[in-house]
Amino acid sequence: MHNLEGRLRRVAVLALALLLSSLTASAETMAEKSLKDIVERQHDIFAKAQKEGDNLDEAWLRGELEGVLKSYDILIQKNPEFALAYGGYGMLLGKVGMKKEAVIMLLKANKLDPTLSEVKNQIAVHLAEDGKPVDALPWVTAAIELEPKKALYHFHLGELLAAGHADFLRTGQFDEAKLDQDMLDAFRHASELTPGDFPIAYRYAKAYYELSKPRWEEALPLWEKLEQTAANDTQRQLVRLQRINVLMKLGRKEEARPLLDTITSVDLATEKQTLLDELAKPGDK
Repeated sequence: MHNLEGRLRRVAVLALALLLSSLTASAETMAEKSLKDIVERQHDIFAKAQKEGDNLDEAWLRGELEGVLKSYDILIQKNPEFALAYGGYGMLLGKVGMKKEAVIMLLKANKLDPTLSEVKNQIAVHLAEDGKPVDALPWVTAAIELEPKKALYHFHLGELLAAGHADFLRTGQFDEAKLDQDMLDAFRHASELTPGDFPIAYRYAKAYYELSKPRWEEALPLWEKLEQTAANDTQRQLVRLQRINVLMKLGRKEEARPLLDTITSVDLATEKQTLLDELAKPGDK
């Protein structure tokens, strides 16, 4: 998936929270309490590591994580049928780069309790990152069926269909029209479920570029709306660049020229120059 690994790292704590939400509201068992304690400990470790930044003591982090992994081992040894323990263990293993081991634990969790949507979603993520989008598809689809209002699952489905476009066409499971529409629908659902989430709305609008035949006319109003709702000037200029690009694709360069003058962010200078070069090509004046 495009940039999916980075996004997975950012939502790792969310994934664990979603998993732990499966715990019953009744009195906790000792196993459930132990799992919550482990998750809280690893949350504190990663929070401290992030705070330390470049000053992070790698040896300290390695030692702390080894301790957490050992705690998961002990918990599972004492509770070999506790699906959530395998799920939490698998998510941590994935976060520290032990993906094969992570999938083994997640598959065990799924076997013990097939109703854990976040476990299915994480299996899909690992398969996709391993270059197996076709294998990943039924897992993320199953996660959505269990929790249809989880925006993250729809987002992952959109990324999966976009990145695995050629693979899905080769299987004959999709034709181009269905693949395009399913990808758009996935990003649209994610955006509708998270109103005000700028990155997801931005990704949805860009998806119109990735269709077999880009739909510039349909993308334009999405950028216009997003520019109006952007939270700050940096976001507005970023969106305006996309709007300018679409206007140029539509041949509306006289509208694009004055808008380019409003792009003043130093961080966007390269993108701005690219569009200026396009406008300056012979015959485009």
